[in-house]
Amino acid sequence: MSFEVRAMCPGDIAGAVALQRACFPPPFPAELLWKPEHLQRHLEIFPEGQLVAVLEAGVIGSASSLILAEEHYQMHLDWEQTVGGHFLGAHDPSGSTLYGVDISVHPAHRGKGVAKALYLQRYALVLRLGLRRYATACRLPGYRLWLTARAEPASVEAYVEEVAAGRAQDPTLTPLLKMGLRPVGVIRDHMEDEESGHAAAALEWCP
Repeated sequence: MSFEVRAMCPGDIAGAVALQRACFPPPFPAELLWKPEHLQRHLEIFPEGQLVAVLEAGVIGSASSLILAEEHYQMHLDWEQTVGGHFLGAHDPSGSTLYGVDISVHPAHRGKGVAKALYLQRYALVLRLGLRRYATACRLPGYRLWLTARAEPASVEAYVEEVAAGRAQDPTLTPLLKMGLRPVGVIRDHMEDEESGHAAAALEWCP
């Protein structure tokens, strides 16, 4: 499969919106998914940070990012406060951290290097802009299933430790760890997300 990773353009917006619906079906809250007006705003404020993977003119992957000020990033707030909502109101061109808001790869094209290619472009952008790090907050969709299989209750923090040590597998966190990201904490009440226990793993990659 030969795909291209490039900067998103206005003509990609409809495909990126449809992609989100395919990648995040219920129970993921539909109101958290991108709408065309959100992506249009992302392109206006930070075009370099918006990427797509394209195969035969169709969008099979996308990645949205913004830059955060150091003090704001270090607060590790919930999703809404961290990024400034769907319009990425927290974007600060003079900041220190390239922050990944979203990455989506169509289910039919997973396991083929699309996510890795998008992440390598993000890392390259960190270097090109002279930023301190790439960071993101990672969903933990395997947490609830892992929890129900245990005889005793366990925290989200314990789950992240198990995944990081290779003793458990998470559909989202495990691949990101293989891309060189490292856990730096857990953000409780990150967003409404039953599968993840409403939490997220805070991850970083530093040059």
